[in-house]
This record gives sequence, C-alpha cells and structure tokens, in this order.
Amino acid sequence: MAGRVTEAMVADYLRDGVVLVKGLFADWVDVLRAGVEENMANPSPQLMATLKPGEQGRFFDDYCNWSRICAFEQAIRGSGAAEAAAALMESQRVQLFHDHVLVKEPGTNKPTPWHTDGPYYFVEGRQTVSFWVPLDPVKEASLRCVAGSHLWEKDVLPTRWVSETSFYPGEHDYIPVPDPEAEGMVIREWEMEPGDAVAFHYRTLHGARGNTSTTRRRAFSLRLVGDDARYVDRPGPTSPPFPGHGMRAGERLREDWFPYLR
Repeated sequence: MAGRVTEAMVADYLRDGVVLVKGLFADWVDVLRAGVEENMANPSPQLMATLKPGEQGRFFDDYCNWSRICAFEQAIRGSGAAEAAAALMESQRVQLFHDHVLVKEPGTNKPTPWHTDGPYYFVEGRQTVSFWVPLDPVKEASLRCVAGSHLWEKDVLPTRWVSETSFYPGEHDYIPVPDPEAEGMVIREWEMEPGDAVAFHYRTLHGARGNTSTTRRRAFSLRLVGDDARYVDRPGPTSPPFPGHGMRAGERLREDWFPYLR
C-alpha cells in the first residue's frame, strides 16, 4: 500500500537515518503544486537567498507557510504523514514543526550544499523526521542522504549557504562539513515519482545536485517531531527563527504554534 511503513522500514530508518516511503503524498500532489504556486507568487518574509550574483537559474527556498497557505495544511493533515512519522520515530505523538518549499528551475546548476538540519533548529530529540516530497519526477536532482550520519557524535558545522560562513560562533563544537563522495561515505538516493517521500532524521547529512534538466524540480518538505523533542538554546538566532516564542530550554514546543497532528 502506498505510504505504508513496515517494520523493516523502521529498522532501516533507525540504522541509516533515511528511508524511502513510496506514494506517501500521492493523493495530494495537485494540491501541493497549487500551494507551491501560491507560495511563489506571494513569498513570506522568510524567503531565503540561495544563489550568489552571477549564478544561473532560480532556486526558490521558503518556509513556515502552512498556516497561511490552505493547500499545505490540507495536505499535511489529510495525508498519512503523521501516521508514517509516528511509526518511523517510534513515537506516540507527532507535532508539526514547519513546512519548507524548495523549487529549482531548469538550468539551476547550483547544488544544495551538504548539511544537517538539526543544528539550525531550536529543537533536539531522537524522535525527529523530515519528509522531502518531489512534485515532479526526479532523477539526478533527487535528495541525497549519508547513511548513518544521524548517529555521529557531533553535529555537522552549520553554515550560511551564500556567504559560506559559520552560522554560529564556536566552530570547535561541530565537525567540518564532509565531502561524502571523496570520503567514500554511503549515500542513499532514489529516482522518485511525484508524491513519494524521502524520510530523514534532522541529524542526517544531506544535499542535492543542481537541476540541469529542462523541467522544474518542485519539492515540498515537512518537518515533524515526536515525544522526546524539546526546545534547546542555540548560540545565536536559529533558522527558522520564530521570534517571540517564549519557550525555555527543556520545554516541549508550544502547542499553539506547533500543533499536534496525532
């Protein structure tokens, strides 16, 4: 069955920090496409610069729009994402952290740099999952994840993609950004159909190639957390920032901003 998470998939997720869930959003592709078009026509203040001057193409990168774009909330609540997340995280509860839209137009050669999401966020826990969902068929521009990297002792250094500078002070607290291909790491990637989902842990090292094809590569990503997720202080503003949240270290994410889906 499309979107079904098996015991073998849970074992793979716990070991590798990444697994493919076929067809998880298959019934919501058109809805999400409409939401992406609305988002691109009316970006939020969170819209991020991803290309340096002179770099070719367009890489649209925006997040935290589910509460103002109805199509996103409909797909989040109507799909089986919460149930799949609960199974993969081995969690009773599933809480929405944020959504993320990433669109690489044809001829956008810039790759998505290798990084982990966890250090940018103000939440930590073993029970985390992101779903990366292409809304177009993908081959070369699919998400790429390093198997087992979620179990590394230290987080990977978070950086600013355009300036290529450190996101926080204290570089010694992190490991340098690896070159997985040069270092012979095991990289998981799949050719995917619209509505498939790559599920990966917040600490999993991942990236993507540029879009050298003649078609768009639209992707919707959904970030969820489970029972053990707690707010954590970082050494600087996080991404997303969520100003004025009022949470303290060790607290659960506030339910009025980050609703439970299950």
